[in-house]
Amino acid sequence: MTSLGLLGNDDTARQLTPLLRAWPGESQHKRAVTGLDVLEGIGSDVALMMLNGVAGKVKFKALQDRAREKIDQIALNRGLTTAELEDRLAPDLGLDADGTLLLDFGPRRFRVGFDEALKPFVRDADGARLKELPKARRDDDTELAAAAATRWKTLKKGARTVAGQQLLRLELAMCTRRHWDTEVFEQFLAGHPLVRHLVRRLVWAVYTETDTIQRCFRVAEDGQYTDADDEPVTLPTGALIRLPHPLELSSDDRTAFGQLFTDYELLQPFPQLDRDTYRLTDAERAATELTRWADLTVPIGKILGLTNRGWERGEPEDAGVVMEMVKPLAGGSALVAELSDGLSISTGTIDAFAAEQQIIRVFVGGPGRWGTDRPQHTFGGLDDITASELIRDLEALRS
Repeated sequence: MTSLGLLGNDDTARQLTPLLRAWPGESQHKRAVTGLDVLEGIGSDVALMMLNGVAGKVKFKALQDRAREKIDQIALNRGLTTAELEDRLAPDLGLDADGTLLLDFGPRRFRVGFDEALKPFVRDADGARLKELPKARRDDDTELAAAAATRWKTLKKGARTVAGQQLLRLELAMCTRRHWDTEVFEQFLAGHPLVRHLVRRLVWAVYTETDTIQRCFRVAEDGQYTDADDEPVTLPTGALIRLPHPLELSSDDRTAFGQLFTDYELLQPFPQLDRDTYRLTDAERAATELTRWADLTVPIGKILGLTNRGWERGEPEDAGVVMEMVKPLAGGSALVAELSDGLSISTGTIDAFAAEQQIIRVFVGGPGRWGTDRPQHTFGGLDDITASELIRDLEALRS
């Protein structure tokens, strides 16, 4: 299999990835790690995107850790952070520079667009939106229509592969307050053929050196930057650009941009303007543990769903049992939610008797393993956005 690293291509990477994701559950961890080596060896943007997908989310933590090590090393070799590498691995799916694609049937043509979840659709010559590419008619060019249908099928498959990864990447960037400078923003976000479809559905902001909002803007469909009044905005060279969290936005900005998006019938890819926000009480800020969820019993599926919000399963302990969910923070500490019964890392599920569990405690922990002494910090050390997102994540378990 190692020869595939030299001889393989993008199709090889696409076919190999679902296999290596499953192999550890079939007692083939070493084979799965070899699969990671193959993806690294192929080295194309698609192969590295697949590798990064495993690093971001996979059932088996040992495999995920190996994938992360590879991605971190690749980023280091390129003189980039891991987040900067992820910007560059976003695929364009063969779209035109303006983010569209023309599917030609000869006498009929259809133009591709994307919704707020990066699900592709087509528009006919009259601008009518269609969920699916129509079947060829008798008067269509047979060869062109067949090629267009194949291209459409490939595009849908590619979009399904990357959509969740791209949405989560931007949402986490908002929650962790990641900056881009103007040039990087324009090249890898606003000007990216695929990612631009998400970018134009969000509110962005130019920040000062002290990390306060200077002005908000959006990216229009034609690529122009405009404010809440739909007036043109010029981005300064080298400006710091970020996705503002709603806690940073004024009520006027939230209302004005919300109305503008409604007028243009733009749905957001994830909650930003209408995102639920929370505050810690004074007592909670002074505490080292939160007890809001102590009496809450939750199906394990919902707990595992925290991985879609930037959480990870903790390190496996005795008998391969994971007893906590962890959300890494800057500086090496983490938010930790300790479970009442745990789950089996060997299958990624839990025994039937523990299909519902409680979150015994939530704390901010320093580096360490479950069951060992490790530093715990008061919640007052969290910034308002991190605290709000913690509460939002766990409050979602109630629904």
